[in-house]
Amino acid sequence: MTVNLTGRAEPAAPARRSALVTGGGRGIGAAIALRLARDGADVAVTYVRAADRAAEVVRGIEAAGGRGLAIAADAADPVAVAAAVDRAAAEFGRLDILVSNAGIAPYGPLEDVEIEEVDRTLAIHVRAAFVAAQAAARHLGPGGRVVTVGSSIAERVPYPGWTLYAMSKSAVTGLTRGLARDLGPRGITANAVHPGSTDTEMNPADSPDAEFERAFTALGRYGRAEEVAAMVAHLASPEGGYVTGASIVVDGGYTA
Repeated sequence: MTVNLTGRAEPAAPARRSALVTGGGRGIGAAIALRLARDGADVAVTYVRAADRAAEVVRGIEAAGGRGLAIAADAADPVAVAAAVDRAAAEFGRLDILVSNAGIAPYGPLEDVEIEEVDRTLAIHVRAAFVAAQAAARHLGPGGRVVTVGSSIAERVPYPGWTLYAMSKSAVTGLTRGLARDLGPRGITANAVHPGSTDTEMNPADSPDAEFERAFTALGRYGRAEEVAAMVAHLASPEGGYVTGASIVVDGGYTA
């Protein structure tokens, strides 16, 4: 509490919330990190390669008025994942929002999938999200938010080659429902956001397959990373406080 020139006491400004976005160095993760910063959060992002890209995101977070932090952490390494959560909480003095976004896109004929690829995909998409939520639960208080980024392919697989990816992203829905029950009594929400075809480096809107993918949407276009980030930001905000255990698609009608 402060005292102004009239002698009247004024309430202290509310503390900035803090967030960790895994895989926040590029694409959808970067858009989420920047949107949370603009909404008033300090934001840490994890990255595996391209430290320069992560540093650029941190500069964007700071330009939005927040504190930014880039943490090198491979989502396939559970020790690194948990350590990243703890470091973000320690650096910012609190943790209010966890966004598990790190992901890969395994694609190919079922018979060609190697068991090592299965293990890595599940480690990044499922185990990492579980470990991060488990670690975050030690720091999150009432009003805390857990958002896991899945994929619309968890809801609809219209063509072959995506069995492994669909399996791993479908697990996000079950994880979210379980987290909602485990964390709900503490006033913490847990939700999943399932993007459809989104214009990023991983799936650019001008790729050879883009027209094929657009044909599956009701809107006939790719999404923008900022549109996915807007949904995550809503779920992370006070206005999203009565939404939990939900899996929300942001896919331009891909699953309609």
